[in-house]
Amino acid sequence: MPSYKLTYFNGRGTAEIVRLVLAAAGMEYEDVRLEQDQWPELKPNTPMGQLPILEMDGTMLCQSNSIARYVAKLAGLAGKTPLDQARVDMVMDGMVDMGNKFAYEIYYEKDEDKKAEKKKDFVEKYVTQFFSNMNKLASDGGYFVGDELTLADIAFYNMVTMVNPYLEQPLSLDGFPNLQKVADNVTSNPGIAKWLKERPETPY
Repeated sequence: MPSYKLTYFNGRGTAEIVRLVLAAAGMEYEDVRLEQDQWPELKPNTPMGQLPILEMDGTMLCQSNSIARYVAKLAGLAGKTPLDQARVDMVMDGMVDMGNKFAYEIYYEKDEDKKAEKKKDFVEKYVTQFFSNMNKLASDGGYFVGDELTLADIAFYNMVTMVNPYLEQPLSLDGFPNLQKVADNVTSNPGIAKWLKERPETPY
């Protein structure tokens, strides 16, 4: 059985979706966390000059969602059929849209007054419509695809919890019962529940 090594900085960031999938799968791996001053030495030896990277038996992968999809396929969390897999990808790409919206309009905004206004619009307008759409995609059992946990559910939970620390109040799933069940299904997965309890406290 191959050994896995996941390398990222000492934070959740873009590597956390991979850690969550690994946790759900119950797969053992080495969780390498670099300090910023260690990165320049490693960077030239990575596929695209960025983190995270996953190494297994001499092979190196980068791009967090690509890594997450790879692990999900190994673990049976990527969807059972080609159509299911496409639906998982659809939800994942939707979460990327949400992350990009947050990053480019809020996270990188330097003007604090503009940032406050954009946060308000993000929560009250964008997220409300986005969650309404996503709630329709999820089943009343709390799954985006099929009737069991997939990477789509994990991706949704990960993105919501990733932006929450940067908002005055966490995004509410009130009024979106299917999405609340998605979150509950993710956090009740034994491997993920254990990871959430034991993962290191980090600044991001």
